[in-house]
Amino acid sequence: MRTKQSDPILSIKSLAETGEIEGYGSTFGGDPDSHGDVIAVGAYAESLKDHAAKGTMPKMFWQHDAREPIGKWLAAEEDSKGLLLRGKLNMDVQRGREAYALLKNGDIDGLSIGYRIREYSVDNDTGVWTLEKLDLYEVSIVSIGANENATVANVKAAKAAQEIVDRLKAGDRLTEREFELMLKGALGFSNSQAERAARLCLKGQGEPAEAAKEATEFFRALNLT
Repeated sequence: MRTKQSDPILSIKSLAETGEIEGYGSTFGGDPDSHGDVIAVGAYAESLKDHAAKGTMPKMFWQHDAREPIGKWLAAEEDSKGLLLRGKLNMDVQRGREAYALLKNGDIDGLSIGYRIREYSVDNDTGVWTLEKLDLYEVSIVSIGANENATVANVKAAKAAQEIVDRLKAGDRLTEREFELMLKGALGFSNSQAERAARLCLKGQGEPAEAAKEATEFFRALNLT
């Protein structure tokens, strides 16, 4: 499964001259982010326990670039607001000093997490994903939003498409609304494309069984079955 990066959280609480930094890498609840996600309270609990058992911590990168570590996180915990982290920039490397200077002057003030989705739920009415359990890999200091080439879209497409296929193979019928939302949110269809696909594949020209067969053929044509 691919990892994703979150939108930046502009919540640096403190920055010391020694490079020590504290802030939130993620917050719980609230409005969905640009990917349509909301993170549930407790989403990091198991991952933080795993790190503690192994004596590790999420990595600290510059702009989600694994080739540019700029320090290390010393502590991470969940509180009522979100994922609170404390770390230290490496002032002996150029990028660490640059990050410190940019943070100190307020030119950047974002943290963004890199993680893998373990468990999630989807609101079929809104298309919002609630991320319930996550593997936390790294927390980066960032100046811009998530890397569009490594967003959750690919993960969502694979999971949502497989869910559709499994339901169709089991003989279930999706509602037109469910079908459209999954096509638009998971596979990137436009509104008109999703509506046309729903009309052709769900309504069909014959009995429900024939319509379900047409839907299965539709996904087979997309190499999803």
